[in-house]
Amino acid sequence: MKSAVETLEPTKVKLSVEVTYAELKPSIDHAYQHIAEQVTVPGFRKGKVPPRIIDQRVGRPAVIEHAVNEGLSSFYADAVRENSLRPMGQPEVEVTKVPGLTAGDEGELHFTAEVEVRPEITLPELDGLSVTVDDVEVTDEDVDVRLDALRERFGSLVGVDRPAASGDFVVIDLTATIDGEQIDQVSGTSYQIGSGNMLEGLDEALVGLSTGERTTFETELAGGDRKGEKALVSVTATGVKERQLPEVDDEFAQLASEFDTIDELKADLREQAARIKASNQAVQARDLLVEKLTTEVAIPVPAGVVEAEVHRHLESEGRLEDDEHRAEVTEQAQTALRNQILLDTLAEKLDIKVSQSELLDYLVSASRQYGMDPNTFITTLDQQGQIPAMVAEVARSKALAVSLRKVAVVDGSGAAVDLSEFIGSDDEDEALEAAEQAPSDAATDFSAVAFGEDSADEKA
Repeated sequence: MKSAVETLEPTKVKLSVEVTYAELKPSIDHAYQHIAEQVTVPGFRKGKVPPRIIDQRVGRPAVIEHAVNEGLSSFYADAVRENSLRPMGQPEVEVTKVPGLTAGDEGELHFTAEVEVRPEITLPELDGLSVTVDDVEVTDEDVDVRLDALRERFGSLVGVDRPAASGDFVVIDLTATIDGEQIDQVSGTSYQIGSGNMLEGLDEALVGLSTGERTTFETELAGGDRKGEKALVSVTATGVKERQLPEVDDEFAQLASEFDTIDELKADLREQAARIKASNQAVQARDLLVEKLTTEVAIPVPAGVVEAEVHRHLESEGRLEDDEHRAEVTEQAQTALRNQILLDTLAEKLDIKVSQSELLDYLVSASRQYGMDPNTFITTLDQQGQIPAMVAEVARSKALAVSLRKVAVVDGSGAAVDLSEFIGSDDEDEALEAAEQAPSDAATDFSAVAFGEDSADEKA
């Protein structure tokens, strides 16, 4: 097989492929076998109809068409690998020459394939880059916020004889009508003023209501068959409660934690806040590095891939005609694809390898997010052919972590920031790789599912 590549655009190429008759022959033989199993010819058992009879009954062109359709994807994949292309969309294939339409014709199969590919981009040397993250400074206010959140967990609701205020819990009865017709009704629902998780305007309507009082307001329905329509809502407060918080003392510390004194509890809350802010530094450093690289490097994005993703998104929402939303989704899709191209290129430049344990950790974590059994989740992904996409996702994340080890990360004062707790180290990666290569009888059941019984070692 011979192939050649013509660059049409920075993100689009045209493959021209020539397949010899000998390379197409296995597909032709399989086509005869498949058709023989489908047709009924007097005097022959199914599956035993000779090719010459099939040529007479079905026609040689039909056999060749079957063979070409069967072999085309394989020939295309071989040409992609041969030319080190990285397709990002489905190809537009055109067959320009078909051999074997008559007996004795052993010419070549010629076809072209236009496909959008990942563009070639040149990344700057990471060693010369730096990003500045926020300082880790834990204030008394940070501690108080965490302490108040803990107190709320141990607080109690107590009925009050006064008008409702922001933060209070109100037991309400709601009735929604449109043009005098009752659309919805709920009774005895507890709602915290300020949470904003029911109807727009409800918070404002409840503030100032005492038990037994009623008011009305107009709003847009948030769900149901009449979602988006304006409705008149009548709301009655049948009870007003406030959350009473426990005192901040040693007794509370013993109730809410393993500590004996409130000072020990506050010290632990301060450490928690510091760890979270340090983790936020790592996230901020990651985002700043991506922003810096996408700013310094021109990254063209395949228009067809973007359009396909935008169409899929809008179709799922039933908003194909919403031009304003289309523009918003298009911008989001372009940004996401640009970042993906950047990180895939970065992973190649850094020669990132995804270990079996790293992939399994990622898949098990993802299964929890979906509330699924890990083995069932991984099996489903494998059946859908999604494992390679998961490997790529892990590689992108790992490429960012490895990149941050090479970049100078400093705080506002210019002091170096140690992110090793969050991004690991080269020594840890080397140790993990060595452990993966060492023989072990402790492989999990997931490994065979994720990699396949016969290729686990090879892919790891």
